[in-house]
Amino acid sequence: MITTIDKPIYIQIEPKYVNYVNRIMEGYEYLGVVSTLDRREGILQIRATPDTANEVRDILAHIPIEIHYVEC
Repeated sequence: MITTIDKPIYIQIEPKYVNYVNRIMEGYEYLGVVSTLDRREGILQIRATPDTANEVRDILAHIPIEIHYVEC
């Protein structure tokens, strides 16, 4: 059974910050793996484990860029 926390996290950011978000996740030893779904729109998928998903959300809440959660 897939719970909400098991689903990938989808966010939309300004396209110029795609690499920045990817580097942040790399710096946290890949708590979440970032995939770009639409570079022009700045839509990213972040795959995290059930154990790390809340940590990923916490990191995203504290980086200094505007992030919108989206459904894909």
